[in-house]
Amino acid sequence: MPIEITMPKLSDTMTDGTLVRWLKKENDKVNPGENIAEIETDKAVQELEAFEPGTIAKIVAPEGGKIPVGGLIVVLAKPGEDVAAVAKAVTTSAPAAKSTSTVAPVTTPSAIPAPAPSAAPAPAPAPSVVSSFPPVQSSSTVGDRSVKISPLARKIAQEKGLDVSRVHGSGPDGRIIKRDVLSSPAGASFESSGLSKLLSGSKLEAKAIALSSVRQTIARRLLQSKQTIPHFYVSIDVIMDSLLEIRRSANELFAPNKLTVTDLIARAVALTLAQFPAVNASFSETEIIRHGTVNLGIAVAVEDGLVVPVVRDAQIKNVRQISGEIKQLADLARNRKLKAEQMTGSTFTISNLGMYGVRDFQAIINPPESAILAIGGTATRPIVKNGHIVPAEVMSISLSADHRVVDGATGAEFLGRLKVVLENPLVIML
Repeated sequence: MPIEITMPKLSDTMTDGTLVRWLKKENDKVNPGENIAEIETDKAVQELEAFEPGTIAKIVAPEGGKIPVGGLIVVLAKPGEDVAAVAKAVTTSAPAAKSTSTVAPVTTPSAIPAPAPSAAPAPAPAPSVVSSFPPVQSSSTVGDRSVKISPLARKIAQEKGLDVSRVHGSGPDGRIIKRDVLSSPAGASFESSGLSKLLSGSKLEAKAIALSSVRQTIARRLLQSKQTIPHFYVSIDVIMDSLLEIRRSANELFAPNKLTVTDLIARAVALTLAQFPAVNASFSETEIIRHGTVNLGIAVAVEDGLVVPVVRDAQIKNVRQISGEIKQLADLARNRKLKAEQMTGSTFTISNLGMYGVRDFQAIINPPESAILAIGGTATRPIVKNGHIVPAEVMSISLSADHRVVDGATGAEFLGRLKVVLENPLVIML
């Protein structure tokens, strides 16, 4: 008898799948274990594998077609069967595949961070779930005086032909940082010319874009979260100077396998959650479930939305192990190669928008978790230390929590403990 292959259920929430691309064509022979097609589920693009030998007699589902779980997609003739006869006899009572114009292109896995490209739609960040680099002090000689300037500020100034000797530095010890170059009157000409290029040409276009499976899932789950979970929010500022310094030292030691700020925060969160089981929990109608392990979700921006790959057992992994997994998972996410098991089972999520210049924000809880941490960017701000106003690198973080599971005081204590860990980062490196 011919072999009928139907749309498999590749995730717990999947109801249908889109046939992105056929890797075989009719009359091609296939062996067990060979991939024959790529399918977009509600979470990622996955490869469809053949489990029996045969010859493709009839492709039922077209590329771009949406097929319900259990719907027929292809028929194989077994070895020895008449392929033409099998193809002629193929009939299907399954609903016709719905064609869609928005099938995301499938790319080949590349290096790391390219969330959207290599970090997120914007700078290669998000995708790369990477946070901003700490300002490293360097000096540049201009004329006959030495100017303290961060590498990024110096690069911008050189590209635009800006005389940094005319720029006032607001960073530690008078160091010139990116903000100083952008806001300086001496940089006005480069700002205006850059702005004219930035705003030249409209990208507006009137069109309707069909929702992909991923976007539909995002819409459904986030609506459910906001409608059914009583969110509350607490925020706190963290002095990041010590963490940025220890990261710089670690990266000199570990080069080229550098740690990101997100890596260090993930390690700090895992350690803190191990001390706050009430936050590492989920709500059900009859009980609150406290999880015995920290499975850390890392929100990664991809071309068509957002996915949350999971670092499992994060509480027992050191920062380099966590860093390696985040980079690997982010790369798979951006290339739409994550498997269902790599995106399920998280107990707490981290979302970092700091690389986009966002100071602070409140994230929506990812069900069935009870909390999510939103990370803003690090910036130089004035603080009071020992009675004096001094500059410091400050990061704002916000906890969104489910009030059915986490009390306000517990959420505040968790955030306060996390602040202590981040401001005393030696423990993160252990």
